[in-house]
Amino acid sequence: MKHKPPTFTGGYNPEGAMNWLEEVEIIFEAMGCSEENKVTLGAYVLREEANHWWKNARQRLGAGGAVITWE
Repeated sequence: MKHKPPTFTGGYNPEGAMNWLEEVEIIFEAMGCSEENKVTLGAYVLREEANHWWKNARQRLGAGGAVITWE
């Protein structure tokens, strides 16, 4: 079974963000995705502004030693 996760580009679009989250979580459940893989796979489909935000957030959180989870 193949799943094509939707990409997310960011911007001020709360409804679009919620729809994206719901869609990827449905795919994660169908795939039996582990908690560890959710962050990696979720980050994989971020584009443009959302991808820049993620790289910056990951760098800041990682520098503080924080473990990044999907929740």
